[in-house]
Amino acid sequence: MAGAALRRLLAEYKQLTLNPPEGILAGPVDEENFFEWEALITGPDETCFEGGVFPAKLMFPPDYPLSPPKMKFTCDLFHPNVYSDGRVCISILHAPGDDPTGYETRAERWSPVQSVEKILLSVVSLLAEPNDESPANVDAAKMWRDNREEFNAKTVRLLPARSH
Repeated sequence: MAGAALRRLLAEYKQLTLNPPEGILAGPVDEENFFEWEALITGPDETCFEGGVFPAKLMFPPDYPLSPPKMKFTCDLFHPNVYSDGRVCISILHAPGDDPTGYETRAERWSPVQSVEKILLSVVSLLAEPNDESPANVDAAKMWRDNREEFNAKTVRLLPARSH
């Protein structure tokens, strides 16, 4: 199975290098291991994340694309859908099939038709529009909902690679 996963990852990497989405760079940490990638995501314009560059890692399972990768920001990021250790909580990265909690539909969860590019674009969208109904960081979700000005100020203080 790992051979099929490697072929798929090679194809996705080629596609990302030939036609990179705006504000996103991604690829394997090194050519010897295509199952661990680094990504740089530029904060979306007209959001409190604008001007930030957010490094992340993607770890792919041997049965990719049948199972989703795991994604983790490697910088501090105060966001309703990012755990304190940097793990990203987004439907597209949840295992395929029915949601045991009944919150997500099958269509929102991982399926083999998804791709690294779709994941990264979904994360950019999540930065712009957090899902505060299903938070990984309850404090960030509450602040996002109740005091956007304070949320924005706290986020700006933590932005990596930003000239203040």
